[in-house]
Amino acid sequence: MRILAVDHGQKNLGLALSDETGMLARPLGILAHVSKLLDAAQVAERAMAHAAQLIIVGVSYDEAGDPNPAGRRAMNFAEILRGQTELPVELWDESLTTQDARAARIASGAPRKKRAGHLDDVAAAVLLQDYLDNLSQTAHEH
Repeated sequence: MRILAVDHGQKNLGLALSDETGMLARPLGILAHVSKLLDAAQVAERAMAHAAQLIIVGVSYDEAGDPNPAGRRAMNFAEILRGQTELPVELWDESLTTQDARAARIASGAPRKKRAGHLDDVAAAVLLQDYLDNLSQTAHEH
């Protein structure tokens, strides 16, 4: 099952896509934020174009476990996205994905100049991989 993940930011939306087996996530690209409605329509269109069967939207939380302002914006976006597509839209805790993406880029030996670029699609891939790994782990436990 192909899954599309969205790392929702104020300026950009990072996208990632799983392979058909639902095992591996890869960055898909970055959409510049236009408006919530247009962003949602573009994400829905990308999901259809890549035959995704599920869309995951990353939500960040504060230390108390409540959605922080960015998390609330992402939840609002997910609600609008549900109105643009018939695909299921799930929320997933994305805490630390940008830091993980940066660490992955450093670990890969990427030069500092390359690391400075937008990490939104890499963060979306980290988010999606976390979701896929969790799904796989849950399946093995049952």
